[in-house]
Parts: sequence; C-alpha cells; structure tokens
Amino acid sequence: MNSQLSKKLQRALIVFPAIAMVVSVGCVSASGAQTDVSPIAKKTTTTVKKKTTTTTMAPKGSAGSPTALSVLATIPQAREQQSGYKRSLFKHWSDLDRDGCSTREEVLIAESLTNAQVDAYGCKVIAGDWYSPYDNQRYSYPADVDIDHVVALKEAWDSGAHSWSAAKREQFANDLSDDRSLIAVRDSENQSKSDKDPSNWIPKNSAYLCTYLADWVAVKKQWGLSMDTSEWGRIKNLLNASCKTTTIAPWGSAKSTGSASAGGGSSAPVGTAAPVVPPAPQSTVAQQPSGESGALPTITPGSYCAPQGAKGTFNGKSYVCATTNASGVPYSNGRARWRQG
Repeated sequence: MNSQLSKKLQRALIVFPAIAMVVSVGCVSASGAQTDVSPIAKKTTTTVKKKTTTTTMAPKGSAGSPTALSVLATIPQAREQQSGYKRSLFKHWSDLDRDGCSTREEVLIAESLTNAQVDAYGCKVIAGDWYSPYDNQRYSYPADVDIDHVVALKEAWDSGAHSWSAAKREQFANDLSDDRSLIAVRDSENQSKSDKDPSNWIPKNSAYLCTYLADWVAVKKQWGLSMDTSEWGRIKNLLNASCKTTTIAPWGSAKSTGSASAGGGSSAPVGTAAPVVPPAPQSTVAQQPSGESGALPTITPGSYCAPQGAKGTFNGKSYVCATTNASGVPYSNGRARWRQG
C-alpha cells in the first residue's frame, strides 16, 4: 500500500452503495474465520463519517491548542469508586445512529488503511488493513483486531461513570464523536492493557507514547472523569519527561497526528501540520519482496498478504504470498493470501 498512515489520519471516507439499507456511518464487530467474499459483498463499499460534537477542551492558546499538561492540570484528582462495576452496564457494540452497522464495524471500516471489504448482509467487515500503534504492527484479519476503549470501561466507572445514567454509559462505550475514544489495535495488546491506567500500562511502541497520553487526557476531560493520585502523577511525569509540547486538539475536530515522537511530538489541530506517516510496521504480513535478505517473517496461513511473491514461514513450513491456490486456481476475491509454496 502507498502509505501507512496512523489511525488518526486514516479515518477517510469510504464509498459504499446502499444495499437494502441507507448507510451514512461505517461499522464494526468481531469477525470469525477469514472467508472469501461473495460476489455481492465484493461490490459493496460504505460511506464512513464521524459525527462531531461541541468541545469541552480547555480554550485554545496562542499556539492554537492547549498542551496536554495544561489540560491535565484541569482534571480533578479523586479516589476511585472500585465497586459495583459490570461490563454489561456499558452497552456495546451498539448501533446508535441506526444505520445498520455496529460501533465495532464502524471503527474497523474507518481505520482500515485500504477500503475495507464489507458483507452487505449484517454489515460485517470481512477484510481490511489495520495499523496497530500500540505494537507498531499491521494486520489484515479482523479476528486479530480489537476495538479498544482508550479509557477502559472499568476505569471510566471508577472515575465517575458509576453515577451516570445507562444511556450516558452506552454513549461513552460507543463514542464515535472523536477519533480518540476508540481505536483498532491488536487483540493481544488490548488484552495486555485490560483496564489499566497509564500508571500501570503504556504502549510498548514508545513512538506512540505522547499521542496515547494526550488521548487519555482528552477523553477524561471530555467526559468529566477524574484521575486518582497515582494516575495523575504518572501522566504528569511522563508528559514532562517526553511530551511537554504535545497539544490536544478540540474535541470533535478533524483528525489529529500520527505517531507522536518520543521527543515531544504533538497532536496538533487539523491543518496546522503536514500529515505524519506512522513508522514502517513490522508485520506478520510480509512487506518485503521475495528474496530479500534476513529471516522470513512468521505469517498466518490463509490470511491476506502483500506484496505478491513475498515469502514467509509457519511451523517450520514455507509459505508464499499468492493470488492463486496451490493448484493454480485464482482466489475468488482477487486478493493475495498466504499458502504453502
């Protein structure tokens, strides 16, 4: 693919003729085993658009947006309410805009670096290409991708959501009003993070740290959530150490940054800086041409791959990225897959 923009730059509009439904916002939900797309599904695309809302961020400063440190200073510190939480208290993945697509499917479609393939019946994402900034890798199999609540549901409960109505908790759990609430990441990274705050977990990809911290602060500010002392202090220390100049764009504004640098990259308002290309992913889907020196990547048999002719291994066996099966029969959807070769 021509570019590997981070999810903050890649929630682009995707064209999708309506089939038995009018679709104005994309969609998302867990996918099972990867299958070839039907002729009907192959022809479908969808229009993906994120809603906007009035910002509750701190007023813009002379530089255009407040720093994450200045927004952090406005967030109250309080002891957490650590009882009574149940995941079922935050209904998800919903279809709040009633366009036929769940929130999970919407995020998968919006964040795919290429046009996601969507089964028109039930709005199910069949395939796409996702960059996971937590581990700086790329994936093309929906079952490998989770939609992470940047501020986990339990963390939100402990920080103030316990006093919210059921409707407000559902809105939080399915928030598509801004890119910073939900993010597509590798499922194992989401599980590693679980419900931890930045005092206990930060992304292994250090180049994404400033963006992650700024997004955490932005979500807490937008939703009026507090921070406990250790969380607040840890975030302040990390921002001071590496991200003093990182800024926070108004909530609901156009898409911000890519991977902020560990030296203090910023999440600037849209239009103030050139697009930032995310670091080249080291993917289980090989990105090097066949014959390139070095160890071959470990791949997932049957998953989509690029470029055609690339080599990989799995359980000691050699695989090739090809558009036909071992008998020479083309795959029905025309995309290359990993097969033994």
